[in-house]
Amino acid sequence: MSLRYALLALLTAQPMTGYDVAKTFHSSVGHVWHAPDSQIYPELKRMELDGLIRGEDIARTSRAGNATKRLYGITEAGVAAFRQWMSVPTEYSAERNPAHLRAAYFEWADAASVRAQLLAHIEHWTEMREQWVGQLSSFADRSHPIFQKRLEISPPSEWPRITAWKMFAYEGLIAQADQQIAWAKKGLALEASLDNG
Repeated sequence: MSLRYALLALLTAQPMTGYDVAKTFHSSVGHVWHAPDSQIYPELKRMELDGLIRGEDIARTSRAGNATKRLYGITEAGVAAFRQWMSVPTEYSAERNPAHLRAAYFEWADAASVRAQLLAHIEHWTEMREQWVGQLSSFADRSHPIFQKRLEISPPSEWPRITAWKMFAYEGLIAQADQQIAWAKKGLALEASLDNG
């Protein structure tokens, strides 16, 4: 259900077509909640049926003749549902962490495989960290398009609060990446000491 609220969060900034929602999702909310287009489009339809958003067919600006596209905007019911969701503490699901599961049984792997997996872990989290640092920078300099839209529709007195919470979220993600990288580096050192022992 979190996908629904991630989409509502996007639509609080401005009405968007399904294509724009998916594109914006992947460049913003997608950094904290992954969902493929095959989940986004059906969820938009369900949200419309549930009255959380309203869709309006508008003409395409192309050579497609009389083709239309659907523009989605959040309804009052959608705003209320989003506010309600935001007021309830997060329910944490049981942990599923394949990297740490494998690490708990690295004694079954040879040294080269252990090193390869830990290096891949470092590479993954380094890439994620770079993305999150980029997002953080785009909030700091206000260059992120959806963030700009959010500020445009909000009174300037709210800008520091909006900015601070966006940055807080991404600072947490960066700290998570730093911790995962440090953990994998510690694993490499451990493997080296065991290999030499």
